Amino acid sequence: MKLAAAALAVLVLGGCAQPVDSPLGDARNGQLLLRQFGCGSCHLIPGVATASGTAGPPLAGIARRAYLAGLLANTPDNMLRWIRDPQAVDPRTAMPNLSVSEAHARDMVAYLYGLR
Repeated sequence: MKLAAAALAVLVLGGCAQPVDSPLGDARNGQLLLRQFGCGSCHLIPGVATASGTAGPPLAGIARRAYLAGLLANTPDNMLRWIRDPQAVDPRTAMPNLSVSEAHARDMVAYLYGLR
């Protein structure tokens, strides 16, 4: 009975914008970093204060999308690559290079991949 209740809680909370532990990085820190780097000025990001931008795509459910930036297969490594150096992927992109370190990008990816 307890196991069933726990499984139900995981299913119900799985779609929420809650930081989760991840082998990618620290999702809780990633949530804060997305705010600190100003990602919400262009993107709507669930769970990130003031992240209500509309210039870029909303990031809710990004982990379920097939592609990132319309070019890359949606994998954690590709998302890390995109966050760190978007112009290397698409020189014409409007996404700015914010000089995000690899460690910070890993934390951001951990949070974003929790937005299922």
